Amino acid sequence: MSLYIRDNEVDALARQLQSAIKAPTKTEAVRIALKRELERAHAVLPLSERIKKYQDAVRALGPDNPDFDMKKFMDEGWGDI
Repeated sequence: MSLYIRDNEVDALARQLQSAIKAPTKTEAVRIALKRELERAHAVLPLSERIKKYQDAVRALGPDNPDFDMKKFMDEGWGDI
């Protein structure tokens, strides 16, 4: 089955890609582009998994210190005490 593209812009992009990657046909260029895009889409981690990485790192630091005084800490760092 051949590939027929009705949209002129999409057809032009397919031809540009065919030329750029030296694909033998537009169909092959589109096949390569679609495969690469699918691989890229599958390689991206969902936001929840990216956030989990940092949440796990914070948990590994240990529990919060309820007696920690952030204002005092910042003042000491700025030499205000």
